[in-house]
Amino acid sequence: MRVTDTLSLAYRTVRSNPTRTGITVAIIAFGIMALVGINTAIDAMKQKFTESFSAMGANGFTIHNKKWFQFNNGGVKSQRKGLKERKSNANAPITKLQAETFKDRYVYPAAVSLGYTGATDAVVSLGDHKTNPNVRVLGGDENYVDLNGYSLAAGRNLNLLDVQSGRNVAIIGSTLAGRFFGKNPEMAIDKVVNINNLPFRVVGVLESKGSTLGMNNDNVVITSYNNVRRFFNANPNASFNIQVKVADVKLIDGAIDQAEGVFRPIRGMEVTEADNFNIDKSDSIVQILLRNLSVITIAALAIGIITLLGAAVGLMNIMLVAVTERTKEIGLVKAIGGRRRNIRHQFLLESVLISLIGAGFGIVLGVLVGNLFSMFLSTGFVVPWAWVLAGALLCSGVGLLAGLYPARKAGRLNPIEALRYE
Repeated sequence: MRVTDTLSLAYRTVRSNPTRTGITVAIIAFGIMALVGINTAIDAMKQKFTESFSAMGANGFTIHNKKWFQFNNGGVKSQRKGLKERKSNANAPITKLQAETFKDRYVYPAAVSLGYTGATDAVVSLGDHKTNPNVRVLGGDENYVDLNGYSLAAGRNLNLLDVQSGRNVAIIGSTLAGRFFGKNPEMAIDKVVNINNLPFRVVGVLESKGSTLGMNNDNVVITSYNNVRRFFNANPNASFNIQVKVADVKLIDGAIDQAEGVFRPIRGMEVTEADNFNIDKSDSIVQILLRNLSVITIAALAIGIITLLGAAVGLMNIMLVAVTERTKEIGLVKAIGGRRRNIRHQFLLESVLISLIGAGFGIVLGVLVGNLFSMFLSTGFVVPWAWVLAGALLCSGVGLLAGLYPARKAGRLNPIEALRYE
């Protein structure tokens, strides 16, 4: 009996038992759907993290106080041994004077931006139209837009005069521009909107940036940090963040060393004292988050394997029932010259075929379910090819293991006794 004949017979047998096959296929499909779906969603999250947090790329870093959300247990600069931490100012915020002094003294070939977060519940209005109290007001300078991964769809950026004079000008996000001015961002330029009942002239509109960790990056207003400190500062102890971006990634280590050397005296640090600020590379944030996602990947793999083990037991049971039901057929095949290996191959192929059909449905459903999450994050269509291949191989192994014992049992049947089986 040729392999093609065995495969054809196995396929016809699978089709002849649609209910039994369908139940087993469904169990396998759900296991693979969980595995592929969760990993599709994880790949979408990785893509979003990379887009959102690596806006400055590997050639940027951020200086912030230690009370701010920390990565890498204290930043890219490890504390030198023997230095003592002064408890009185360990979490002291970075003040406006300190941030501006750093910007003036830092002479390394790099762009420096000062950032200051204001209200997160601002209301923006234009005429009779107003937003919900969920608009974030961000304070920055002339480099803030570029160093935070934003780009302009219309209008201009903030300039040095805007920052120094503190005049009421602002750049609005695409969500706000769409709400008030429709699909034409140019219409927003030079219009006056009210932010918490304070008038601001719109000088620019941002391109859409999407969401990060559930936070809408387009529902924002960017104005000078001086304006934020005057009008939108809910926390008097809020700290400035300093972002630095060099032109070449080869300069990043030297830029970090110089930044630390410049900022320590500004923060009033003695030679024997440990830094009371952190320095984080832009891409290190992404790497930490991606490593944390590995826990979810392991959980998805465990869920998939447990489900597939259950499916393997069910498939083995079905194949054993099939051996019993087709005992007479097996005896007839052997009586006309069929060999043990032909019988074994047929039952193994049936088992693997059912598993692969389940894998096919599970992979398709998993990719679709995972990309529903991808749509929520506003990322592109994601196909985790490595996990698709792993799922197919895993199901092939399940089919082989589940069909091995029934196939051996069928191959060992005595043809005479099998023909007399009722």
